[in-house]
This record gives sequence, C-alpha cells and structure tokens, in this order.
Amino acid sequence: MHYYRYENEEVSCCYKYLMFSYNIIFWLAGAAFIAIGFWAWSEKGVLLDLTQVTRLHGFDPVWLVLAVGAITFILGFAGCVGALRENICLLKFFSGVIGFIFFLELTAAVLAFVFQDNVREWINDFFLSNVKAYREDIDLQNLIDSLQKMNHCCGAKEPDDWNLNLYFNCTVNNPSRESCGVPFSCCLSDPAVSTLPSILYSCHFLLQGVWSNAIYVKGCIPALEEWLPRNIYIIAGVFIVISVLQMMGIFFARTLIGDIEKVRFNYY
Repeated sequence: MHYYRYENEEVSCCYKYLMFSYNIIFWLAGAAFIAIGFWAWSEKGVLLDLTQVTRLHGFDPVWLVLAVGAITFILGFAGCVGALRENICLLKFFSGVIGFIFFLELTAAVLAFVFQDNVREWINDFFLSNVKAYREDIDLQNLIDSLQKMNHCCGAKEPDDWNLNLYFNCTVNNPSRESCGVPFSCCLSDPAVSTLPSILYSCHFLLQGVWSNAIYVKGCIPALEEWLPRNIYIIAGVFIVISVLQMMGIFFARTLIGDIEKVRFNYY
C-alpha cells in the first residue's frame, strides 16, 4: 500500500480565522441591533399588543433597526460557523448574499441618479405621510425632530406641510392646543423655551412674511438637496469603505471555499 503526502493537507488557518474575525464583529453587532429593536418595542408596549405595528400609518424606525440587525446577524452567523466548521454551503450563502447586496447598492445608486425627479417626489410623499403620523410613534417623532433640528428645516417643502397633521392642522374646529403650529424642532433656538419637551411646546404659525423670525422656513427636501453636494466626498468615502468591506468578505469566503475544496479533492 502506498501513502501520498500532499503539500496542503489542511485548510489555511490564516484565511479561516480572518474570515471568523471579520464576521464575529458583524454577528455581535447584529445581535445588539436586534436587542435594541425589541427593547424599543417593549418600551412602547408593542410586544404586549402586536396590533400596534399594523395601526401605525407612518414609518417606525424600529423596523429598520430590526431589519439591519437580522441581516447582519444571519450573515455573521453564516460566516463564523462556515469558517470554523469549513462548511462550503454556509460560505457560499455568505458570499452570495454579500454580492447580491452590493449589486442592489449599485443599482439603487444608478437609478437614483437617473431618475432624480421620481426619487425627489417619492421622498416628498414619504416625508408627508410621516408628517401625518408624527404623534403616533415616539421614535418617528424623535427621528423627524432630529432631522429638522440638524438641517434647520421644517416640513417636506415648507412649514405649511404640517397642516396635514391632525394636531397642527390650522382650522377653526381643531381643538388641539397645537393647532396652527409646528413642532418644537421647527422653532428657532430660544434659551427661554429650549429645555421644554417638544410634546409640551410648539411654535405657532405667523404670517408668512415674518416666519423667518420664529421658525425655519426651508423645507427638509431642499435642505437635503443643498447638503448632498457639500458632502459628496464624505458620501463617496462612506460608500467606498462599505464596498471595500463587502469585497473583503467575498474574497475571504471565496478563498476559503477554494482552499476547502482543494483539500477535500486531494483527500479523496
């Protein structure tokens, strides 16, 4: 009986543990995102009454946190276990999904550039739908407030957009104490009232000619359109970093798959 010794009898520990180290971070981050999402839902009482999820007419930011967490957790799990157990199926799943996500990112970027008017209109409709649901969800409220404060803007295209909200609608029959007003995040900074919670204070509409003395008059969509060109290099840098990380993951996975297949071929 003859025994043969091959140069590569074992899978490369270098690529194996690089793949594991790369994914353990995303696996833990995904678990943290999921935990934060469920914690946020428990604070709002959603876990005790799941019908609240269907009753919300706007966008619940927790959904985004849970979706990102779930995808990251699954990919991190597939990468870690696939590397440690030398499981080709899990590694192929990992590299395939990462490649698909990268393709979706490129497609979304190209479509957003080509159909700018459609994207602008979609963002406007999306923002207005969430203006209507502003008081229905505390996380949505905080998200809109942060957006308006950071960008010094109010409404989608103008402050009048807040007329669509039941609480701020400026009609004679509206019993809300916030009638004919806008959220606190639209107001110009005022030390005397800046410490008041937004739910207890709002700026009231004035004549359009003197809006600028009390509230931000620029809409958030025009503010976003001005912000993008000023920060195009930062956006491009973030996109490049994300792309490089994705390509590294695919490279580690495909290299490890090739190494495993080579060892198994030699073994058999």
